[in-house]
Amino acid sequence: MSTFPHLRQDFTASLVVFLVALPLCVGVAVASGVPAELGLITGIVGGLVTGVLRGSSLQVSGPAAGLTVLVFEAVREFGLPLLGVIVLATGVLQLLMGALRLGRWFRAISVSVVEGMLAGIGLVLIAGQLYSVLGAKAPASGPGKIAGLPGALIDAASSTRALASLAVGAGTIAVLVLWKHLPRAVRTVPGPLAAVGLATLAGVVLGLPVATVEVKGLLGSVQPPSLSAFGELADPGLLGTIVAFTLIASAESLFSAAAVDRLHDGPRTQYNRELMAQGAGNAVCGLLGALPMTAVIVRSAANVQAGARTKVSRVLHGVWLLLFAALLPSVLAYLPIPALAGVLVYSGAKLVPVRPLVALWREHRGEALILLVTAVSIVAISMFEGVLIGLALAVLKTAWEASHVRLEVIDKGAGPVQAYLSGNATFLRLPKILDSLEALPQDRPVQLDLAGLHHLDHACRTALENWAERHSAAGTEPVRLASGG
Repeated sequence: MSTFPHLRQDFTASLVVFLVALPLCVGVAVASGVPAELGLITGIVGGLVTGVLRGSSLQVSGPAAGLTVLVFEAVREFGLPLLGVIVLATGVLQLLMGALRLGRWFRAISVSVVEGMLAGIGLVLIAGQLYSVLGAKAPASGPGKIAGLPGALIDAASSTRALASLAVGAGTIAVLVLWKHLPRAVRTVPGPLAAVGLATLAGVVLGLPVATVEVKGLLGSVQPPSLSAFGELADPGLLGTIVAFTLIASAESLFSAAAVDRLHDGPRTQYNRELMAQGAGNAVCGLLGALPMTAVIVRSAANVQAGARTKVSRVLHGVWLLLFAALLPSVLAYLPIPALAGVLVYSGAKLVPVRPLVALWREHRGEALILLVTAVSIVAISMFEGVLIGLALAVLKTAWEASHVRLEVIDKGAGPVQAYLSGNATFLRLPKILDSLEALPQDRPVQLDLAGLHHLDHACRTALENWAERHSAAGTEPVRLASGG
């Protein structure tokens, strides 16, 4: 016991995390358009590989709802055989970034962009999974999913099968919403497990005509990428997808680590090591042709709240997932797909920060705007482009705020008009600077002192020199520039 002083607490916590992870692993796989077993494999690797490595001691990794949309798009565009190549390349990039100590730079990404990213993912996830709740096929694009929902709902009203599917999905969501209000003794069973368990029981007992998970067997689902598949790495579209996987998986994992650190008093996350641990896990998942992994805040929070003290709990949760996949795979065939979709609709809703957004709009309108634009861009265009638009907006906002410039004019009525520029003169503030300078009298000598400028970019310097040349009226002494920037 001296080697594992907290084994009892970690053992109990591992069972709780396993029960939370099981329906999520299966649900994320089904929603991603891949065999359910691949979600379990990623959960197992998250426990047995990433769980053993150093980085964040209480954070739990596995397939994440946040990557569902991206995986679904990648599988649809490139096919399931190439998923392993994408995930393996993502893992190698994460290992490289960790080795180059780039993990801490993810902490510099605007929180609004990350929250906007998660909100956009949440909206697309909700829209897509509502079709699964209705037993219908979802359109391919984000706007198409949202626009088609009313029609899908009307069509469902005339179908017994669709209504049964809707009842199971809606019942699952209702259980998840109400679970936190039940007595503590009942809540020892994790909400997602209870919701899916009750839906499965209802489906079996009542003989409901709802779709269930297709079972292929653990070994039958493993699809290591072939050597020929690596030739596709020359495709720019595939490389863009790999970059998107890497950025989003890394950002989600490291932001989750920061959130988990706030939940406990144990050792803090070592960001570069954690990035390498995630990379090692994704590399193994890629070799097995499984789903990509990230750290998952739902499982991590459950781990901390269940009393976990060391990384033993997350390793054991991987053992329990492996035992389930090896010994009880036939159980998966009873799980109703609308119930798993209901779990993901609930998870997607938690990714949309409605209350924090209202508070952010009151206090930091610019940040709230970045969040909204990022989320809408992800829904309207795609994940990768949406994140890039958010990052570009965040950089522009920072540049705008950093470029404070002040023009002070002293006119004593006689002699030259003296103007002093101070602060940071960048192209972003150029219209304001020129408007103020062009308002100065043209029939008086003007002295413009630039000594108070901390920074003067090339665009501003050129514009100021051109203004100085043309400002003075004929017969008036030319503008004098006292340079100091």
